[in-house]
Amino acid sequence: MYETFSILHSSSWFLLILFFLISYFASGQKVTLMLQRLLALVMIISGIGLLVSLSFPAHYIVKGILAILLIGIMEMLVVRKKKQKGTGFFWVLWIILVALVLSMGFGG
Repeated sequence: MYETFSILHSSSWFLLILFFLISYFASGQKVTLMLQRLLALVMIISGIGLLVSLSFPAHYIVKGILAILLIGIMEMLVVRKKKQKGTGFFWVLWIILVALVLSMGFGG
């Protein structure tokens, strides 16, 4: 079961970031934004499955909290761009959170 959740989780992360970038830079359409939100749900569910199968190690609980913050930042970036508000600060947060989540996920 762990292997299934792991593959699903890492694949959904890759696709989530891909669809987020498409949603942000091609803001005239809505399909990728819906797919982005669907993948965020898949990623959260598979992450919870991984946490359960690993007996809730603290390292991965922190990673999960940072990942949920990252998903929120992605949503804020897309919405702020649509409303034509500044996004510079949120891009800095996005880059930091992506680096932290990836390093925690693949490094430990």
